[in-house]
Amino acid sequence: MNSSFVTSKRLRGALMATALTALAMSPVPAFADVVKIGLLAPLTGPAAADGQEYQRGAQMAIDEMNAAGGVGGHTFELVTGDVKDMSSGNVTSAVERLIGDPDVHFMLTGYASLTNFEIDNMAEAEMPYMLAATSQQTRDIIAPEPDKYNCCWSWTPSFDAYNTDVTSFVEKLAADGKVTLPNKKVAIVSSDNAYSKTISEGMKKTFTEKGWTITVDEIVPFGEVTDWRSILAKVRADVPDVVINTDYLPGNSASFLNQFLEQPTKSLVFLQYAPSVPEFIQLTKEKSNGVIYNLLGGPLVSPKNPRAEEVGNKFKEKYGVESGTYGVALYEIMNVYFDALKKVGDPSDHAAIMKALGETDKQTVAGRLKFDPATHLAMQGEDYIPITFFQIWDGERTLISPEKYATGEFKLQPWMQ
Repeated sequence: MNSSFVTSKRLRGALMATALTALAMSPVPAFADVVKIGLLAPLTGPAAADGQEYQRGAQMAIDEMNAAGGVGGHTFELVTGDVKDMSSGNVTSAVERLIGDPDVHFMLTGYASLTNFEIDNMAEAEMPYMLAATSQQTRDIIAPEPDKYNCCWSWTPSFDAYNTDVTSFVEKLAADGKVTLPNKKVAIVSSDNAYSKTISEGMKKTFTEKGWTITVDEIVPFGEVTDWRSILAKVRADVPDVVINTDYLPGNSASFLNQFLEQPTKSLVFLQYAPSVPEFIQLTKEKSNGVIYNLLGGPLVSPKNPRAEEVGNKFKEKYGVESGTYGVALYEIMNVYFDALKKVGDPSDHAAIMKALGETDKQTVAGRLKFDPATHLAMQGEDYIPITFFQIWDGERTLISPEKYATGEFKLQPWMQ
């Protein structure tokens, strides 16, 4: 046999042995792999603008973590389930497909079904899950048996503040001499979905208890609404001090505002959630000046919470647009999961991951995130996640309440002057 061949063969054998020894001594755990993260999102349909934000926020967190080397050698891949119009059939199909993938070890959403019925699917599959909307429905499911639902945790606090705090906010503006309330009348318009109806019903109860008269009480079918003029005619027939629309779809809210401004009344206009979505300003442009909205779990951009500006700037740098509520929220939810995985180590140990999620206590873009063990909702309040009121001027959103975090003050809406 050729001696050079023998020498070469021995050399290759020595190199292979060295390589195997080095691999055995590597600090990367033997179980390191790609962990799939399941995202439920309305990527098509009327809420697609929100769905795109979900995807961008979750992907940004995953890209950052993968670039940093992952967690314990694990890296991550985002897989999506399009819930489309959020009907039960489309949500169920997306949930079953993602749960059925053995490599999916965590799931998240902003909102998927609005009634959150998928929580039961997650509990049955022992799938760690975080969501960020319709917290009344989350509480109704979890509170009777919280131990049954260790799977599931809500970024969003109780919606009780949505039901009560608009009335208090308006009355404080009047007490401070910033608006006048000559008749204490309110027009309330809603959409036929769990989110909007829950909030509007709570508002009606609170306004009535505080001596207000509800002059318009209308509900429109859920989905695209392009013509609000018949409802607005009722508003103009008996001019209220306050006009409220709780339809959360930005396209609907934008058309409502545009048509209100065709013949505005001297009423304070409050729109639920939709103005927080970048699409709203794109559709209304300068007509959005003065609009007020509020958020629970939205970005708390204030010198007292630098985390919100930090994450918001990263989002804008990566995607070229500002984040609304859900881009930065899902980025943070992903990081809550990463924290849990760092504590547990094994992504397939779902019970330990779920327990670690529930033990979260950290500062986030929305404030201090800590969960109520009785409801699995984020805790609400100025020392946790506060309800925040914003006003739009020149395309910018200014935080005007609570005073502890405010970056500006309320200014009279242009049509009220």
